[in-house]
Amino acid sequence: MLYVKRYFKKSSLISLLFCLTFIYSSQITAQENEEKEAFSSHHQIGISINHVHVFEGRDEEGNHETLTLPAWGIDYTYQFHEKWAIGLHTDFIVEKFKVEKVYESGNDKETVERSYPIAPALMGIYKPNEHWSFLLGFGGEFAKEEDFFLTRAGVEYGYELPKGWEIFGTVSYDFKWNAYDSWGIGLGIAKNFGGK
Repeated sequence: MLYVKRYFKKSSLISLLFCLTFIYSSQITAQENEEKEAFSSHHQIGISINHVHVFEGRDEEGNHETLTLPAWGIDYTYQFHEKWAIGLHTDFIVEKFKVEKVYESGNDKETVERSYPIAPALMGIYKPNEHWSFLLGFGGEFAKEEDFFLTRAGVEYGYELPKGWEIFGTVSYDFKWNAYDSWGIGLGIAKNFGGK
């Protein structure tokens, strides 16, 4: 009889644990399904005010100077998956400046002027959660003097506001091939269109 009571207690405890595990996993599955159903692909338009930093800058006398340049960013993003998006992100530097350009050989250098360059890039975007985005893409920097191919990498942190609005902070680095590099930091606002 004692053996039956112990067996009953153990089997009851195991059954209780099994039921609790089943209920918990059912809630997690329902929550995951609800999150999947909640996602809907959408478009986003954003604008940001940025500061672009150039380490290879030159002053009026041709001396080395790190430049901090004002810029605007206009971003279009299409989020087609809960964690993935693509976009066209464009930076507009609103100033003329001089930089030292290094040629492929690495030995030849030249000071060149840049007049209000525009730098669009086609970006692939990975969003591990609702706030963070990691960006990588390719594009060009276009100015009347010369055009440069670039690779852009960046990180953004966004905070959703009501009615499809979002504020975001951004940090990016542009590797301009056979030219100069720059990095930027900015703060912006965006609006979502489409989706639910």
